[in-house]
Amino acid sequence: MSARIANRRAANWTLENAPWTPAKAGRYVVTKLTEWGYALTGDREADITEVTVLLARAALTDGGQRISLHLADQDHQALILILSHQSGHAPEGPEGEDLLREVTALGVVSCGTDTDRADGGRRRWALTGLDG
Repeated sequence: MSARIANRRAANWTLENAPWTPAKAGRYVVTKLTEWGYALTGDREADITEVTVLLARAALTDGGQRISLHLADQDHQALILILSHQSGHAPEGPEGEDLLREVTALGVVSCGTDTDRADGGRRRWALTGLDG
């Protein structure tokens, strides 16, 4: 599914909790960014894929039956957001800090995690540049 939101494009996918889901999420993000006209170099493509894989893998460990992946672009940056849809989960602990360190090492502009009170799951996100 794809939609136009104000001055940015957006897409989202619902994915099952399965071992292949993180790699699939990475492919979806890179494919959509390419469709939107971004010419990702080998290293940049690999970093964006790995950021998505790390976020998806962490969301799947929350134990829900599904996750949702959201992607938006604006000003040559992409926001990758993953929701775990798992209610009653404890707040992010040290493993969340480790995740953010790994994601930051891949050259993101910013990243974070928080609990989505409305859905009861956890949000994990990264904002990354698309140039170079």
